[in-house]
Amino acid sequence: MAATPRFRNDADAAPGPDDTSEPGRTGRSHPVDETLPPLKMFTSGLQHVAAMYAGVVAPPMIVGPAVGLSPKETAFLMGASLFAAGIATLLQTLGFWRIGARLPFVNGVSFAGVTPMVAIGKDRGHDGIAVIFGAIIVASLLGFVLAPYFCKLVRFFPPVVTGTVITLIGVSLLPVAFNWSQGGNAMADDYGSTTNIIMAAVTLVIVLALRKLLRGFLQQIAILLGLVAGTLIAIPVGITDFGAIKDADLVGFPTPFHFGAPQFEIAAIVSMCIVMLVCMTESTADMLALGKIVDRPADERTIEGGLRADTLGSAISPLFNGFMCSAFAQNIGLVAMTKVRSRFVVAAGGGILILLGLFPVAASVIALVPLPVLGGAGIVLFGSVAASGIQTLATAALEKGENALIVAAAVGIGLIPIAAPDFYHAFPKDLLVVLDSGISTGCVVAIVLNLAFNHLGRKAEAEEDAGAVHEETVGAASVGAH
Repeated sequence: MAATPRFRNDADAAPGPDDTSEPGRTGRSHPVDETLPPLKMFTSGLQHVAAMYAGVVAPPMIVGPAVGLSPKETAFLMGASLFAAGIATLLQTLGFWRIGARLPFVNGVSFAGVTPMVAIGKDRGHDGIAVIFGAIIVASLLGFVLAPYFCKLVRFFPPVVTGTVITLIGVSLLPVAFNWSQGGNAMADDYGSTTNIIMAAVTLVIVLALRKLLRGFLQQIAILLGLVAGTLIAIPVGITDFGAIKDADLVGFPTPFHFGAPQFEIAAIVSMCIVMLVCMTESTADMLALGKIVDRPADERTIEGGLRADTLGSAISPLFNGFMCSAFAQNIGLVAMTKVRSRFVVAAGGGILILLGLFPVAASVIALVPLPVLGGAGIVLFGSVAASGIQTLATAALEKGENALIVAAAVGIGLIPIAAPDFYHAFPKDLLVVLDSGISTGCVVAIVLNLAFNHLGRKAEAEEDAGAVHEETVGAASVGAH
């Protein structure tokens, strides 16, 4: 990733969410706080939506049929999830009071909750959805209360930890791009076909060529242009599905509590509380990653505001029939690649998400992008995140102490769910919520090993050195007395 102009040193104190200028640069806004012309704002925001759309609608597509909802009800869930993602993104980017990271941070439905939500609501229809929503509300409110304490973990994220986690975020997302490149549905007859893979490769080449040949704003929206070009090429190839447009309603507001009032069951609440802790851990790592990319390092106050936006957005989401919301790491890759760091661009994307939730026919237009096309672009996006992590690790002094060992162990354990998806199949299902997330496991391992090798050991050594100095001093005094 090319170096970006720096407005301050990493050692400088990060500005609070309300600060709009950099130290020593009175009157000049940080790129995060800059507004772009309307057309650039819209197209750049639309690019973020295109990058995240499939990730937002995928969880309701899985959970809806699993709990027994009809195709029309599942489509309603998808629209509600887009609407809720838009609200959560606005909370995160614009914020109010001490809520919101005020970074170009996209929020959407978390994949971490899919497995427990399916287990909670399987074949229970509307009652299953109501229990899921009740559990999400309780878990989200608990997370909101814990945010001021959870954010203090930032002190345990030196470069050796943040670099490892950022790298894992990118590497963990790459299988998603590979799955999209094959077609997205492993049960489909054309999954992994040469047609799908060639379309992904063509899109990848188009994106790379546009990034090389274009300049200025057009270069910044190369991903969006690549998706449009890939979709147009896919039409004569025959992998573009127009059925979504034909079946979509023109207008559709996500009626509050469409599936009934929330229901509260202890087992479901405990499961979703675990998911919330996982989401908060991943969001913390994502904020640290994004802070480095946009050159505004995330401090405790930023992370506290970001976690409050995450949890408040998740608490509001079930009111409009949406699921738990958290950070979307793929959009961090987009920021890294385009160098467009304005949070107002992402806020524009949040506004587009709300409109897509209100106008299903508009959402269906975005859905025209075939998954192989999205997969080709995704390889660049997700690879950019991993590259940012490697760049951070380059500053982590891996030659000193056991830092290289910390990275090796954390990355190795974090890659287990990717390289061997069935590795933990014999473990209790409740533990799989954490273990199946390579980002979470890698993050925990990196933090624990960093504490063990770079903090606890040093303290013991310091005490031993102090004791030795004390003994020498006493001995010298005794000799002098004699």
